[in-house]
Amino acid sequence: MVFLHHIFAFDENSPLLFTQFYFWAFFALVYALFALIMSGRKVSDGKLHLRNVYLLFVSWFFYYKTSGLFLLILAFVTLSDWIIAGRIKSAITNQKSPLAKALLALSVTIDLGLLAYFKYAYFFTNVINDFFGTSFQVFDIFAYVGNGFSEAGRFSVDTIVLPVGISFYIFQVISYTADVYRRRIEPVKNILDFGFYVSFFPQLVAGPIVRAEEFIPQLYKPFRLSRRAFGIAVFWIINGLAKKIIMSDYLAVNLIDRVFDNPLLFSGFENLFALFAYSLQVYADFSGYTDIAIGIALLMGFYLPMNFNSPYKSQNPQEFWRRWHMSLGRWLKTYLYIPLGGNRKIGFGTYFWLSLIAVVSAALTGWWLIVLIIGCFLLVIGILDYHWRKSPITNQRKLLYSNLNSFITQVLGGLWHGASWNFIIWGGINGFGMIVNKIWREMNWHVRFAAITVLTFGLVALDYSYSLPVWRLFAVWSAIVWFGTAIRYVYWLITMDREVTGYNLKITNGLSTAWAIIQTFTFITFTRLFFRSSSNLDPATANEVAWATAKNMVNQIGGAWTNAIIPGFLWEYRWVVAMFVAGMIIHWLPTNWKRRYRLWFSAMPLWLMVIVVCVAIVVIYQFVSAEMQPFIYFQF
Repeated sequence: MVFLHHIFAFDENSPLLFTQFYFWAFFALVYALFALIMSGRKVSDGKLHLRNVYLLFVSWFFYYKTSGLFLLILAFVTLSDWIIAGRIKSAITNQKSPLAKALLALSVTIDLGLLAYFKYAYFFTNVINDFFGTSFQVFDIFAYVGNGFSEAGRFSVDTIVLPVGISFYIFQVISYTADVYRRRIEPVKNILDFGFYVSFFPQLVAGPIVRAEEFIPQLYKPFRLSRRAFGIAVFWIINGLAKKIIMSDYLAVNLIDRVFDNPLLFSGFENLFALFAYSLQVYADFSGYTDIAIGIALLMGFYLPMNFNSPYKSQNPQEFWRRWHMSLGRWLKTYLYIPLGGNRKIGFGTYFWLSLIAVVSAALTGWWLIVLIIGCFLLVIGILDYHWRKSPITNQRKLLYSNLNSFITQVLGGLWHGASWNFIIWGGINGFGMIVNKIWREMNWHVRFAAITVLTFGLVALDYSYSLPVWRLFAVWSAIVWFGTAIRYVYWLITMDREVTGYNLKITNGLSTAWAIIQTFTFITFTRLFFRSSSNLDPATANEVAWATAKNMVNQIGGAWTNAIIPGFLWEYRWVVAMFVAGMIIHWLPTNWKRRYRLWFSAMPLWLMVIVVCVAIVVIYQFVSAEMQPFIYFQF
């Protein structure tokens, strides 16, 4: 009985993780029964339905072992959106457009209301208390109701716990209902099939976010798993485990967590290196999870979308966000950026969100002049936009509309990641970086060089006048950018009227690409300062702790450095440094090289593949730390 209780009971200290042997024993049993269901040459509709129902209950069991009674929230969302989507279809068929729109609004309100309650209750409470001087406290209404059906006091009403994966499955059901409203898909007739789509366990708790039009058609297709597909699936699983355990966890446990826990105990160089190492850690952790999810799904005949495409090869922030967390990027583009107007227009949503951002920023900083400046800016834009609508759209207008709407998208995308001002700052910096890069690329070389020169001298003057670490940090980085821009500007001046040979052009383009990649990687790494500072924190204290961590790290990195510390650090943390260097080299390998060794692995004889997998598992699990590190994106 004790053994069965351990198997079927929820233990918050031991959730099912892809990195546990316990999970792989669970998956082996699941897959054995799956293979039995799908055995035979002919796969009937009845078998497909049985498979879907079986995997639905497996997924619910998996989520229960991960989140306990929060399974009820998942079930409620599933039932709610299935019913409402069906009513939307009926309203559209009967040409009742206002009713369909009202039902869509109801669905989105329910979904985002649940997300806001569980994820942002502390954040909104703190904001209200700070703005109005009140002393409201969070109250868990679900715990209160639960106590009415169980032992009194079993659930704490003073703490709201975030259900694992709620951000991911909420976005999935919103995409489903919205696509039914847009007539892009037909509503799923069987609620069990719909429940399977929402809760498919490989990607349930940390993505990728799978849109209904991508996944639901697969529910009714016969199961096929070729020899090559099997090999590719196994490769993705081993690759994901290696990324997570060997690279991500090793970097976190041996350096990154120590530095972020107390930045003031470490030098500026140590803080800077930890920040760059975190960029690799978060990539290896999240892409490792999605690699495993893609591999497990493929073994069962389902294809999940690629979520990462070597993001640190990006040459500008826009390209980075096309390569990073691609499923979220597509979701935000489809259901937020384009409805805001994209690069075609600006509407009420654009004005509303920019005004709200201005008011909140002013309230936080005390600089109410921000509201006046942005208000005047929006007024001018509104007047111009009113007159522009009478003429054909131009590239300049597209750039303006795109910049405004993409900035809002990035800020709200930051808020999606967590209930902290640091996440909003992180999103805002990314949005601002994208705008600056777009404007930069529109400039000719004379204007570029003049702009970066003025900026650099301005920042150096600020550093000299105020001697603050943040100004020194910006001044140093601006000087580095100025140096690279100056070289490229001089080269442009020399070659603008001369014919360049193919060989020289190839070298020049290669150096230019490398410089752009380094600049983009450094910019993205700097934004990670605010992202990591807000991660893994108690929501009740997240804002205060996150801001203190970010400020201390900026002060250390931008403060005076002792060069004598660097050799000692490189020796003491030589294996961490070696892991970081190896990880970046592997990441920057050409895509076709990676594709070749992936195909080479999938084409191995089965006996050799078994040997390689066994050796890989033995090596991987030599790196397991004392306590299994949870996946970073579980908290989102």
